[in-house]
Amino acid sequence: MTTWKSILTYDGGPYHGWQVQPGLATVQGTLAEALEHVTGESVLPQGSGRTDTGVHALGQVVSFSLATAIPAANLLRALNRALPASIRVLSVEAMDDGFHARHSSVRKTYEYRIFPRLAVGQDRICSPMLAPWVWECRWPLVLGAMQEAARCVLGSHDFTSFAASDPDRATRDADTEEAPDNVRTIFSSEWAEEDGLMVYRVTGSGFLHHMVRNLVGTFVDVGRGRIAPEYVRQILEARQRSAAGATAPAKGLFLVSVEYAA
Repeated sequence: MTTWKSILTYDGGPYHGWQVQPGLATVQGTLAEALEHVTGESVLPQGSGRTDTGVHALGQVVSFSLATAIPAANLLRALNRALPASIRVLSVEAMDDGFHARHSSVRKTYEYRIFPRLAVGQDRICSPMLAPWVWECRWPLVLGAMQEAARCVLGSHDFTSFAASDPDRATRDADTEEAPDNVRTIFSSEWAEEDGLMVYRVTGSGFLHHMVRNLVGTFVDVGRGRIAPEYVRQILEARQRSAAGATAPAKGLFLVSVEYAA
């Protein structure tokens, strides 16, 4: 058996998330079908994280084991031929047997993209070529306030206030040595204006269910003046989901990259 590491990029719009579900199109299920088509083996690839319905990936890392002896270049080419255009395999690499896309990861980076409809004093129109991959936000937003709020979540905190109920968490906790708590470490958290978009990038040791989208929804409340930037610290301390803002739409979220120990 050979353990493979693969990096995928995909448009999450056509899929009901990463995790395989009976009767529904998912990224994991579609990749499993492509692997069986190419190798004849029935395997369930493991992702670094379970992206939700409509969430995209620029660098989702996947691991799987195959008995078939096949050069990496041939596997890469064959998988891209077998997969729909909404999923592309960027690389495949043989790894040591102990490698696991989720268990071996040490940090992840996500990006959230907002198209501010009201900016520079005018009502802007979002192109249909862009709309499936951004949140078209109808409120005027103050970038500086959002940046100040984003800095409040740096470091290690209990992120219960920003976590949705995760029905699959009990299963995941059962096969990991990580403590089943909501403490996560955020290494970077910042907003930037790029090509007419407001872009939030966050890197952390891990993320809870809907955590990034709930952070973005809260930061937007700050940007539109509903709450002060420093109030984010009180939301963290409350450890109640009801204390934070609404969940931002899935279509603006991208899993950018996953890092592993050297």
